Amino acid sequence: MAGDSSFDIVSKVDKQEVDNALNMAAKEVHQRFDFKGTDASIRWSGDAIELEASGEERVKAVLDVFQSKLIKRGVSLKSLDAGEPRLSGKIWKITASLEQGISQDNAKKVAKLIRDEGPKGVKTQIQGDELRVSSKSRNDLQAVQQMVRDADYPFAVQFVNYR
Repeated sequence: MAGDSSFDIVSKVDKQEVDNALNMAAKEVHQRFDFKGTDASIRWSGDAIELEASGEERVKAVLDVFQSKLIKRGVSLKSLDAGEPRLSGKIWKITASLEQGISQDNAKKVAKLIRDEGPKGVKTQIQGDELRVSSKSRNDLQAVQQMVRDADYPFAVQFVNYR
């Protein structure tokens, strides 16, 4: 008799992909004609991303360029938490951070969904900032993955360690 199969539900961001998207966005902002003379820039500021421009609409446009580069690199926009534009001296700024890990509350919500609506015999276990799902049937696990994808949570989810 075969043992249980399992996978982990996580919310992680590939830092290298975000860095690549940021570099591509910075290059585009530097080269585009509509950003000339607006002091527009995008860069890392510790673990946060700092966007700057001389006008509120321009800084929102820089954010839009960055988001389009993230999508092209396969990074979910649900993991990007961009603040509201704020005026700092004569420069408008937006600070964005990357959300990683599933909070305890969100993990409980996912576990409740799987318990209530998922196939019988599927077990969930919260392990720090991830959620382990196990079952004897691999088909049940695939059904759970589809159900979690369809639930459209406000955080990014990935499925890892499928065994």
